[in-house]
Amino acid sequence: MIEITAPETPACRGGRVPSRTGPALVAAVLLVLHTAFALRNHARFRTTGYDLGIFGQAVREWAAGRLPASAIRTASAPPGFEGEALPLLGDHFHPVVALLGPMYRLVPRVEVLLVAQAVLVSAAVYVTGRTAQRHLPGLWGAGPVVAAVCGLAWGTQALVGFDFHEVAFALPLLALACRAYLDGRLRAAAGWAAGLLLVKEDLGATAAVFGLLVAYKARAGRDRRAGWLLAGGAAVLVLKVVVPGLAPDGRYLYAGQVGGGYGFLDGWPVKALTVLALLAVTGGLVVRSPLAWLLLPTLGWRFASSVPAHWEPGLHYSAVLVPVACAALVDAVRRGARLPVMRGRGVLWVPLGAVLVLLPFQPTAVIAAPGFWKSDPRETAAREAVRQVPDGVRVAASNSLAPHLTDRTMVRLAAPGLLERQPAVDWLVIDRTDGFPTGAAEGALREAIGSPAWKVLREKAGIILLARVQ
Repeated sequence: MIEITAPETPACRGGRVPSRTGPALVAAVLLVLHTAFALRNHARFRTTGYDLGIFGQAVREWAAGRLPASAIRTASAPPGFEGEALPLLGDHFHPVVALLGPMYRLVPRVEVLLVAQAVLVSAAVYVTGRTAQRHLPGLWGAGPVVAAVCGLAWGTQALVGFDFHEVAFALPLLALACRAYLDGRLRAAAGWAAGLLLVKEDLGATAAVFGLLVAYKARAGRDRRAGWLLAGGAAVLVLKVVVPGLAPDGRYLYAGQVGGGYGFLDGWPVKALTVLALLAVTGGLVVRSPLAWLLLPTLGWRFASSVPAHWEPGLHYSAVLVPVACAALVDAVRRGARLPVMRGRGVLWVPLGAVLVLLPFQPTAVIAAPGFWKSDPRETAAREAVRQVPDGVRVAASNSLAPHLTDRTMVRLAAPGLLERQPAVDWLVIDRTDGFPTGAAEGALREAIGSPAWKVLREKAGIILLARVQ
C-alpha cells in the first residue's frame, strides 16, 4: 500500500472497452438467484424481526411521510424508554432507506426490501465488472470474473443470506466511488463516497479515508478541495451532533461497544480468520493498492468492538469490504502485481477459485437443497397463525414471525414486560423454537398463559396464537 500513482491503461486513454454483456449477464444471474433465495427464505419464516421487521416498519413510516420509528426495536431500547416506537435515526443514521418509501407505497409488502437489496448488490456487481474491463483490457474475461468474485464473495453472500440491511446501499456507492477514483475522476469519486454518510454512521470513517486518498492523489484545485472537504469532519458531525440529537436519550447508543468487556487485543483467532477470508477474495493482492486503506475503518471498529459477533466473517458486516477489495484487486493487477503461482492471464482465477471454494459454506448455499423449496409443518402452521391476526391490531410476535406482520399491523417483539406496555397488545403469536432474544418468546408466553386475560386460539407445530379476552 505504498504506491499512489498508477500507469495509465489503454482503456483510460480512450481505447476500446469490451462489451457490457459479460458483467451484465453475471449481475442478472445473481439478481435472479439472490431474489429467489431471499423471497423463499422469507416465505419459510427464516427472516427475523431483527432486522427485516425493524426496516419494514422504518420503510412503512417513510412511505407515510413520517420519520422512521420501530415498535420492534423497543425490545432493546435504552433504559427508561417507554414510547411505543423507537426513533430509528437516533439508533443508526440511515436516511438513505427513505428511497424505498415510494416503492413501498406502490407495493406495501416487506418483500420489497428483499428485492431492493438484491438489486443493489447486482448493481455493485455490474459496476465492479465494468471497472475490471476498463482497467484490465488485456486480460480476457476480467469483467465477468471480477463481477463474479464481487457477487459470490463471502461478505456479499452473508448480506443476502440474512434479512435486509441498510449497508446494501453502500455497495454500489463504493463500487462507483472506486471506479471513479481509478478513472481519475476524483470529484466524482468524492461525491459517490459522500453518499456513504447517508447509509450508516460508521461508514463516515470510510468516507473520510476516501477523502484523504482523493486529496493526496489530486494535484490541485477543486479535486483536492473536494477530498479535504470529505475528510474534514462530516463523520464527526453525524456521530456527535445528528445521531445524539435524534436519539431519545441524547446519546449515541453504540459508543459503549468500544472499550467494553472485550477489546482490540481479544479474539484474534477469530479476527485472523476474517482477515484471511478477506485476503482470499483478492488472492492477497489487495494490499498492493492504496484503495486497501478503505478497508481499515470497518475492520478497525469491528476489531475494537466488545461484541464478539462483530469480529467474525459472518452476517452483513463484511459486505462493504467486498467492492473495495475487488477494486483494489483490479488496481493491483493493472500495476503489474502477480501471484507467484499464477502469472500472467490467470491471476484473476485464484480469487474466483477462493470464493467458489467458500460458497458451499455460505447461508445462500441452501438454495441448492431440495428441502429449501418444500413447505414443512412449522411453515404451514406459522402461515395459518399469522393469517388469523386481523389487520390494524396491535400484536406481539416472536422474532421469526414479526416481519410477516409489519405491513398490516402494529407489531412489537414478544418479550416479558412488553405485552402490557401502553398501548397494550391484543394479540400474541409465538414460535416456541425461536431463540432470539434468549428466552423472550417463552417468557412472553408464560406471562400470557398465566393470566386470565389471554385465550389460546390455536397451537400447532410449536406455533401458538393467543388473543386477549374482551
